[in-house]
Parts: sequence; C-alpha cells; structure tokens
Amino acid sequence: MVAYAVKEMFLTLQGEGVNAGARAVFVRFAGCNLWSGREADRARAVCRFCDTEFVGTDGEGGGRFADAAALAAAVERHWGEGRDRRFVVLTGGEPMLQVDDAAVDALHVAGFRIAIESNGTLPAHPRIDWVCISPKAGSEVVQRSGDELKLVWPQPGIELDEVERWDFAHRLIQPLDSAEAEANGAAAMAVVMARPWWRLTLQTHKMLGIR
Repeated sequence: MVAYAVKEMFLTLQGEGVNAGARAVFVRFAGCNLWSGREADRARAVCRFCDTEFVGTDGEGGGRFADAAALAAAVERHWGEGRDRRFVVLTGGEPMLQVDDAAVDALHVAGFRIAIESNGTLPAHPRIDWVCISPKAGSEVVQRSGDELKLVWPQPGIELDEVERWDFAHRLIQPLDSAEAEANGAAAMAVVMARPWWRLTLQTHKMLGIR
C-alpha cells in the first residue's frame, strides 16, 4: 500500500494548453526531481523558473492520502455532484514520482479522465488518458511521445529542431512568465510565425485571477 503526498487539491478551470477552459480537479503532488522547491537551491537547479509551490502537504485540499481509494475519494469530493465529463489533472512538482497503477485505476473507477502534466524525465503511466510534457533545458527527457508538448519559451539549451522530432499530437509554445514577459511573448509568437506546426498557449488562469 502506497501513501500519496499532495501539496494541494482544488476544483478550477484548466488555464493553459489544449484543454484550456475545461472544468477540472487539480491534484498537485508534492516533490520534484528538477528542483528542491527551496529558493536557496533555485540557482543550482535544473529547472529555475517554476512558478508553483509544491513543497509539503499543507496547501488547500492537500495532505497525505493513505491509499489510492482515499486519493480518488478526495478527488470525487472536490468534483461534486454528477459523473459527466469528470476530469482530473495530475501535476506537481513532478507527478510521476508518485502516480502508480493503483492511483490510475482508482481514478478511472471513479469515472475520471486523467491528464498529467510532467517534465518528461520519467515515463508517463501508460493508462493516463492525456499526456502533457513540458521539457526543461538541461534535463534528460525520456517521455518523447504523448498528446501535448508544452514548451515554455525562451529556454536556452532547448533546440526546436530536436523536440520537433518527438511524437506529440499537439505542439504548444508558452511564454515564460518573468520580468521580461513582453519580450518572452514576442519570442514565442515568433516561433509560431516561423514554424506553423506550433501553437501559442497563454496562462489564462493568471489573467482571470483563478488558480
């Protein structure tokens, strides 16, 4: 029996990517393999631009769930009444540090379509319904196929020619949220104008003031 450490869990609208606008329960697993989550370590981390808090289990809806049934029950409570179009997004941190057969099975039994947002350094579970990979420069990406490649841009060290050889149904460019947001947006748009097999995606949840 495996316990799951979850930073936070909440009902919201998916704010970015192909599924933007969809009602979803977000499960943010604690922990990541590319950054400790401590600001003191950020400059030495592989991923230096993470904009989420994933350390600990003290967020809204977070906690330690003793088994997959308890995890799925909590997701159901957040969704509320009705089983139509149930959708859960497993994110982090890095969710594949914890997502296993039991969790996937329990969520499917509860009627949820499962999406994952991962950095791709660990193989995605084969029975996840929607695989979104967001590669980070300097990491070894092993999950090079899926439904959605979401590339935060710009990222020095990532070669577009290389990632374009990966097998994804959708390729999206997302401007890096930083002090240079305007320049980053222009850089992302320039990629799409030059390479029309990419699409621009924005973090609409931040624009709307939702989680």
